[in-house]
Amino acid sequence: MRQSRLFPRTIRREPAGAESVNHKLLVRAGFIDQLMAGSWTLLPLGWRVVARINRIIREEMNAIGGQEMLMPLLHPRSVWGETGRWGSAKDNPLGAKEVMYQFKDIRGREYALSFTHEEIVMDLLRKSIQSFKDLPVSVYHFSTKFRNEPRARSGILRGREFLMKDLYSAHATEADLMEYYEKVKNAYSKIFSRLGFTYRVTEASGGVFTENRTHEHQVLADTGEDTIFYCNTCEWGQNKEIFEGKEGERCPSCKKGKIIKARSIEVGNIFPLGTWYAEKMGVLYTDRDGKRKPVWFGSYGIGPTRVLGALVEVSHDEKGIIWFPQVAPFAVHLIEVKSQKSKVKSFAEEVYNKLSEENIEVLWDDRDVGAGEKFADCDLIGIPVRLVVSEKTGEMVEWKDRTDDRIELFSLHRVIDRLKEMQ
Repeated sequence: MRQSRLFPRTIRREPAGAESVNHKLLVRAGFIDQLMAGSWTLLPLGWRVVARINRIIREEMNAIGGQEMLMPLLHPRSVWGETGRWGSAKDNPLGAKEVMYQFKDIRGREYALSFTHEEIVMDLLRKSIQSFKDLPVSVYHFSTKFRNEPRARSGILRGREFLMKDLYSAHATEADLMEYYEKVKNAYSKIFSRLGFTYRVTEASGGVFTENRTHEHQVLADTGEDTIFYCNTCEWGQNKEIFEGKEGERCPSCKKGKIIKARSIEVGNIFPLGTWYAEKMGVLYTDRDGKRKPVWFGSYGIGPTRVLGALVEVSHDEKGIIWFPQVAPFAVHLIEVKSQKSKVKSFAEEVYNKLSEENIEVLWDDRDVGAGEKFADCDLIGIPVRLVVSEKTGEMVEWKDRTDDRIELFSLHRVIDRLKEMQ
């Protein structure tokens, strides 16, 4: 990709009203744009990062038997009325009216914009499930969610419209549900490890989804909105909202470790929903003895756009973003230092073409601007490797990692070999 053609340009000043690091840097570097409070456009660079996040998620969902599909975002009131979640939380502990966008069309019919898809999956299942032979089922999709946040904040971390991957599973027994629940929990841990996060798995309340305890994957971050408590020895952890102890106490699980308090960002949440949804919506199957029983249900979510923001919160410096290689929009940022000699331009083009032929994705800064502006934008955008060609480097290529101040000179052949080793 030639940077002269990249849309849009970087921005020198911080965006008005920006408080969080991800808001400031993602907007300045040209990854996202704010339409209104809580509503963001993923620009070309931002979409490239989210596509890489989604690829990692998709691989781990497929590995545990998830089948990808796509469900509607516009839902009729009738399906939400079956569970009572159309109503207010004042009347029903699981009522979701306060967070749903509800409206009428010109014919007076009532609808909601999707804030989640449990009811929609339940409707699918009752059309398809007959007996125990049809179970288990595990389906997922990537789609937009709409939630009426009272105060959208923290950049792309907390929006009113955002991208979500949600997985749903249906089972014949509680034991089968909980076995799969653990598989998903482990798959989520693999995902967040592959993304480069330092995280903890914590217990949490079920909110408007269930009265059962749930589990969250929380990324440790000083700028996080959540507060968690976890053991420094074992895997025990709880969200502040359900924690009843004190920091520094002995771990209630292993009895050996000490409880640590930390700020964090929730990036994943899994829910063992039991049979409540199936009972409310009549989603039944026939067991081996011919008896009709409700299916056991689970729901599992990851917000890829929230992950995008979390990555910036935990990986940046005073110059800009520092992308981990596995999610970076490009593998290499090639800087062509402006010169009167045509050899620099032609060599830069040779480097760009050779790397592209090797399937190494390159952002080539071919713009007619000064070296200082190019280096500043390179640091701001945060691609892992910077390559420079100039009169000074001649037929060699200058290599610098985004996280290292060292500069090395390599032949183009060695650059290609080194980049291929990193893939």
